[in-house]
Amino acid sequence: MATSDRSSWQDPATVDRMLDELDTWAVVGLSGDPSRTAYTIAELLQRRGKRIVPVHPVFAEPDAPEVLGEQGYATLADIPFPVDVVDVFRRSEAAGDFADQAVAIGAGGVWFQLGVVDEQAFDRTTAAGVPMVMDTCPAIEWRRRGSVA
Repeated sequence: MATSDRSSWQDPATVDRMLDELDTWAVVGLSGDPSRTAYTIAELLQRRGKRIVPVHPVFAEPDAPEVLGEQGYATLADIPFPVDVVDVFRRSEAAGDFADQAVAIGAGGVWFQLGVVDEQAFDRTTAAGVPMVMDTCPAIEWRRRGSVA
């Protein structure tokens, strides 16, 4: 039984810390398709000074493509440097595995995009000491703060 509640998913202090202090964002589900939301949000993150790291299972080494000028990786474990935030653009039923992988690689936070909800993953991730935001988007949060994207 999940112990989290909707208000804890979008804790303002956690949102602010991720948006203001954490710079390297692995974007799970990011491909080179500019019509996809993940691509648009990754561009926004870059405009805000974040380094994005494309993560998509179709990226097979050694031929993983670059997306938005950054090398892509097939898995979070393949990334050869520290990741601050794992930003997940996957269906809710698949998202929890990425939260677990984020904890395993020592990520500083996990962000599940708007509409992505897994209460058990939230509980596991936060119990492991990794802050998590769920069911919102950086663009929405920056707008809520009065900051133009």
